Amino acid sequence: MKRIIINGDDFGMTGSASRAIARAFCENLITDTTMMANGAFFEEAVILAKENGFSDRIGVHFNLTEGTPLTAAIRTLPQFVSDGRFHKDYLRDPKPLTPGEQEIVYAELSAQIERIKHAGLIPTHADSHHYIHTLSSIAPIVAAVCRDHGIVRIRLNRTLDTPAHPRITENRMDNAFWTEQGFRTTRDFGRLTDIGATEIPDLCELMAHPDLDRDGSLIDRVSVRSGVPCGAEIRTTLQNLSEYTLIDYTRL
Repeated sequence: MKRIIINGDDFGMTGSASRAIARAFCENLITDTTMMANGAFFEEAVILAKENGFSDRIGVHFNLTEGTPLTAAIRTLPQFVSDGRFHKDYLRDPKPLTPGEQEIVYAELSAQIERIKHAGLIPTHADSHHYIHTLSSIAPIVAAVCRDHGIVRIRLNRTLDTPAHPRITENRMDNAFWTEQGFRTTRDFGRLTDIGATEIPDLCELMAHPDLDRDGSLIDRVSVRSGVPCGAEIRTTLQNLSEYTLIDYTRL
């Protein structure tokens, strides 16, 4: 029997995504979620988690690529912030950071964890928006932040390889880094959409982006068209995965 973790990313980013994550928990379609501490729907997401009984299955979704930063100093780093908002330029050109820049990134990521803790939630694990924690220049900072905040479980870089979503390796830290640093991880990591495209191994995390489509169906968001999330229904996708049992991150 395959042990599978299904993590719903982007909790707190938008209202529809956050409500979809809460519903996915209630329908036992996901095992964990990771919270975007600078998300526009953060406060409401905290309430959803507490009201729906999954406040003990929330990790931190580190974010340096979208939305408004939580700290002032990182606004001085143009490779991450323009006009007061994060952007994605660093993903395309992840140049090494100076010691001073590393300290500023550390402070921002720490603030993201602290906001979650101040809301009464204790992060159980960590991952990131747009895989930024796997970049070779960012991974050591993330490792330090997690250690200092008592987070011992973390998401791997992608290991499954499909034509639609090839494994990302350029400028990425090797997955062995995390275990060498003492973190607990799954053996493999991919996306929910990999089901049917490749064999899903035992002890694998599958990333999902729960959301609600135009009809209110619970989907794994893969795109947004004219402001409407689009994707396949999560329940239907899981029907194509045989002989598995869901486990949550705390069982690693």
